[in-house]
Amino acid sequence: MKPATVFSLAFVAATQIFGAYAATKTTAVVPTQRPSTAPIADQLTSHGCYKSQGNLTVAKAVRSFLTSGSCWEYCKGKDYLVMGLHATSCYCGMVYPPEIDLTDDKKCNYSCPGYPQESCGGLVDGIFSIWNTGIDVLVDDMEPVETTTSAAESTTKASKSSDATEAATTTADSPAETTTDGGDSDKKSGPNTAAIAAGSVVGVLAVLALAGAAVFFVRRRRNAEIEEEHRRNAAVNAFINGSKPPGSSGSISMTDSRLDPVMAHRRLSDGSIADNQDYSRRILRVTNA
Repeated sequence: MKPATVFSLAFVAATQIFGAYAATKTTAVVPTQRPSTAPIADQLTSHGCYKSQGNLTVAKAVRSFLTSGSCWEYCKGKDYLVMGLHATSCYCGMVYPPEIDLTDDKKCNYSCPGYPQESCGGLVDGIFSIWNTGIDVLVDDMEPVETTTSAAESTTKASKSSDATEAATTTADSPAETTTDGGDSDKKSGPNTAAIAAGSVVGVLAVLALAGAAVFFVRRRRNAEIEEEHRRNAAVNAFINGSKPPGSSGSISMTDSRLDPVMAHRRLSDGSIADNQDYSRRILRVTNA
């Protein structure tokens, strides 16, 4: 075979090989997002594409050659129940993102740096590939933040509506309040029944107080008279018995020589006072002048 022919055949073969290699290099690799499946214990299972990371936190230790396998090893070693892949970052957490953030698997179209055939979420709109690490097959979904915001907005609207209703009710009730004030003015212009009743009660109490004071004064005066009479009787009895009469203010000490023991033994003349005569009382005697 001629050298020229051999050279031509070698050139054609080299051209075909180079073309095939170039075609392989220029063909874009389309990553695959595994469809969501039921969690299996001790196995890594896909949970779908989400447009938020929920409360997953980034694992800074996993950066280069990111794959689902390398992220799984890290998150599982830290006892996390959920992991996520986004671009060149690995995320770990304990609950799935909110269920309302679940999106189409086609949006997870970014190739993982360590394995281009596998999807690591999507760059547009922050799409995350979410996985279950297999530690626990029963994992909760995170409560959406929008629910709390909506509830707050509903409460605000309800409060505004209530305020408007109260304002309308107050406006509608204003004439009634005016009428009530007029009635109160009429009542004020009439006699004050409460004041009259209070005055009557005070008057009755005053009369009762005066009556009680009068009774007390009469009883006290009567007691004083009884005590004075008792004191006089005691003085008379003391005089008769020869003992010292009880001391009292205004009382006069009375003595009689007939009660003296010395005088009692003396013989008296016929004209003297009879011993058996009671001289404690004054006796009216009639004599011939």
